[in-house]
Amino acid sequence: MDVPTRIDRLEMRLTEQDSTIEDLNRTVTEQWRVIDRLVRQVDALRDQIEEAAARSAPRGPEPPPPHY
Repeated sequence: MDVPTRIDRLEMRLTEQDSTIEDLNRTVTEQWRVIDRLVRQVDALRDQIEEAAARSAPRGPEPPPPHY
């Protein structure tokens, strides 16, 4: 195998690997954006649930029913 052919093959592999790395980087970046958005949504929902629970929580002991 002569040297130019080996270099050509190596350059082709490098180009393919660079392309693959760029694709993976785009995919990971988009996934982090989605994860970040979902985390913020879960946090907002948790806050809403905690607020709703605080509003509906009984304040002090419940008075006995009138028939007592």
